[in-house]
Amino acid sequence: MSNSKINFIPKIWFFDMEGTLLQKDFALDNGKVAPSAWTVLAKLISEECYLEEELSKDRWNAGEYDGYLDWMKDTIRIQQEHGIKKWHVDEIVKSAKLHTGAHELITLIKATNAKVVLISGGIKSLADKVQRELKIDHAFSACEYFFDDCGNLDFYNLLPTDNEGKASFMQQIAKEYGVSPSECAFVGDGKNDVTLAKSVGISVAFNAQKELESVASIVINQGEGREDLSKVAQIFQL
Repeated sequence: MSNSKINFIPKIWFFDMEGTLLQKDFALDNGKVAPSAWTVLAKLISEECYLEEELSKDRWNAGEYDGYLDWMKDTIRIQQEHGIKKWHVDEIVKSAKLHTGAHELITLIKATNAKVVLISGGIKSLADKVQRELKIDHAFSACEYFFDDCGNLDFYNLLPTDNEGKASFMQQIAKEYGVSPSECAFVGDGKNDVTLAKSVGISVAFNAQKELESVASIVINQGEGREDLSKVAQIFQL
């Protein structure tokens, strides 16, 4: 764990969601991609859905998709074929838990008059919950589901908010506020956060995959079950 103190107060803070603001399921971390609600959702739908989604991760890592949106469309195809229902997504949102120290960290950040932004490659209803609970200024997420009155998936909306797309959304928000990316900070945990971490002034790898640790300004490793985001506040002397 890094114990350095940082004499830098960012004007905008960007956060990943799952594994960073939200607790992650370590049992699902097989190194393919950062553990996320996509995998938890697939497990909840059926074991067959989970196994097929795991194969889609292999195809993603092998570069077989045209881009993130193409991968997400295929993921939703898999979910539909295995019978996704509204209650599946509702259960994922209901069971999601914030990391210890999340409220404290965001409160201290906002006390500096900085903006807080969530950028996630995950599910919008989950991001909505986190945004409301933490009073986050802006939130961007990859997939919004639309269900009919019977709970069947009717349609969906996708945004490229992962990998390089995360950095693009960061740059747009920074431009809107007239802030240089060098005046911004990022906190995340996955290898899909590498581009964004390299695009801001200072980045924090929070109990992260090794690919993010290798490029981050600060590395925090606390161990499973001991994750506490207030450590970020201590390092930045908030």
